[in-house]
Amino acid sequence: MLNNDTIAAIATAPGTGGIGVVRVSGKKTKEIAGRIIGELAPKRMAGMRTFTNAAGDSLDSGLTLYFEGPDSYTGEDVLELQGHGGPGVLRLILRACIEAGARLAQPGEFTQRAYLNNKLDLAQAESVADLIGASSEAAVLSAHRSLSGEFSDRTEDIRRELIETRVFVEAAIDFAEEEIDFLKDESVKDRLSSILQSLGELRDSATQGNLLREGAKVVLAGEPNVGKSTLMNLLSEEETSIVTEYAGTTRDSIQRQIIVGGIPMTVVDTAGLRKSDDPIESIGIQRTLDHLKDADVIVYMQEAGNDADRQSLISDFEEAKSVIVLNKIDLMGREEGLDDQSGVPVIYLSAKTGAGLEILKKNLLEKVGARLSEEVPFMARERHLNALDRAVRHLSAALANIAIIEFCAEELRAAQDAISEITGEFVADDLLGQIFSSFCVGK
Repeated sequence: MLNNDTIAAIATAPGTGGIGVVRVSGKKTKEIAGRIIGELAPKRMAGMRTFTNAAGDSLDSGLTLYFEGPDSYTGEDVLELQGHGGPGVLRLILRACIEAGARLAQPGEFTQRAYLNNKLDLAQAESVADLIGASSEAAVLSAHRSLSGEFSDRTEDIRRELIETRVFVEAAIDFAEEEIDFLKDESVKDRLSSILQSLGELRDSATQGNLLREGAKVVLAGEPNVGKSTLMNLLSEEETSIVTEYAGTTRDSIQRQIIVGGIPMTVVDTAGLRKSDDPIESIGIQRTLDHLKDADVIVYMQEAGNDADRQSLISDFEEAKSVIVLNKIDLMGREEGLDDQSGVPVIYLSAKTGAGLEILKKNLLEKVGARLSEEVPFMARERHLNALDRAVRHLSAALANIAIIEFCAEELRAAQDAISEITGEFVADDLLGQIFSSFCVGK
């Protein structure tokens, strides 16, 4: 439910900066503005004002912007106080707003009010947080595409087609005496097939967008001294891991985020796998095994020229997410290259010279299911994919059982409900709380 309190929060990131913003939204915004800055500048026009507290102390001077509801981000009266970006001065300005009648905003409450006031649908509201948290240029473009409403528009188009189809099906049930020849009307089957195809295309784009948002976990594993730490440094383009000629240098897992083809990937350099009586090294080895369990891709490393049975190495892991890297080809005079071992890529590489790195990156993208194309995908969350999956299942069931008209109608209703969850046409209150609680306080 929409809360009628007037809220305030620091809208800029924590830390020191040249400019800081305190945002106010609600029915008391004008009253609060009068107490802190005196006369408001005309709406949507910047004004230079001095910010004061209830005691009359001057706190700072800066720009003010006033947006009158409903023509604002939240749909309510909104005031932005733009002062100097020191944490101390921003806290004083925020305290003055609270003293004047506002309360501290909850995480995501500004955007939640925008949703409740029909300024954004739920998918757009979520993309606000995704845009702020985007870690790659591709993720930024994807999140902005969803924020602009393209994902919602595509979803709404499918929902509208479903509603139109349901009208025909329900009519065939309610007016059976009119002899509507439902079963012989191929247009219904054709329409359902077309909607199912559109859902599949939307699901594919959303899957790629979810990958941009969530990223992938890549674990470097193998025996000690095969070059895992050197490869970690090569991938992260910095001296992240300590590299020595001594086996067992890496005792604990080290993580760094990299961007490969626009996809954020968390690379984990792990302790070498071997039997050890050293209690500290043993803990590191156990952590390696733990990382392997939830890895999206396992890069199992060996030295090139090692005669060990590679098939036995990958038998301990899921082949579908495994890549074998044969390192140190520079010591053998061998060129970079790619082989196949029972469906598992085998990459000849030198972590020291970088030879074969691009082959490895290409295979990492293939393993996580990234499909590089000119079209920017929609940014999507796991709940969107879940809703689309359920819609596909229900629609497929409706198409497969079209001869049982009542069953078909029920499956179409369930498919429509699933799609409606994406934009918030149909959503539980507890889900709203969960979604907006992940936002930063000033947004």
